[in-house]
Amino acid sequence: MFTPRRLIIAATAFAMLSGCAAQNPYQNQGQAPSQGGMSNTTKYGALGALAGAVAGAAINHDNRGKGALIGAAVAGAASAGYGYYVDKQEAELRRSMEGTGVEVQRQGDNINLIMPGNITFATNSADIASNFFTPLNNLANSFKQYDQNNIEIVGHTDSTGSHQYNMNLSQLRAQSVANYLVAQGVNGARVTSRGMGPDQPIASNATEAGRSQNRRVEIKLTPIPGAQAPQQ
Repeated sequence: MFTPRRLIIAATAFAMLSGCAAQNPYQNQGQAPSQGGMSNTTKYGALGALAGAVAGAAINHDNRGKGALIGAAVAGAASAGYGYYVDKQEAELRRSMEGTGVEVQRQGDNINLIMPGNITFATNSADIASNFFTPLNNLANSFKQYDQNNIEIVGHTDSTGSHQYNMNLSQLRAQSVANYLVAQGVNGARVTSRGMGPDQPIASNATEAGRSQNRRVEIKLTPIPGAQAPQQ
């Protein structure tokens, strides 16, 4: 007969194997949803199963082993579902942003979209460039479909000109993007914007190539606290 401890171990192992079986369908399309050998679905399922097993054992005092097994199954499925949800969101963003110049980065549950200055705004302007409306429309549609993220829009500039001027310009550009997304139907309660001016360079401001990289707008997607992914 399984002891409670052995049932907890068995439940966790089962959830990990289930996560491996439910592989991300986008993995074979040249995408890289997560770093390392374990998919997000597997990772979240295993961690959720372990937490659920402990909680289930604590709740079911009469049969801790049975409680651990049930807790692991329920929590593991829920956690794996959220990991799969974020994998799908990332894959959809990569598809819709392909060929636009917008870079999609992923770290854990967070997704970062980097939009270089040459496709977003004209020099010294906070008016959205005409060729950038299509990518923004695609982003708006994605954000409405995947609505479990907070959306932080951050403007950046190079170091040319006064610091205060660049701070103001970066804020105006971030606000322009935020206003446009909300106008397309994205929930304004999810959207915030701020300007960082030249304070967070990603390249050297000593060269034109570096300054070009620093002129950008980033959109940071982070999970809404307590939000749950829709059932898959």
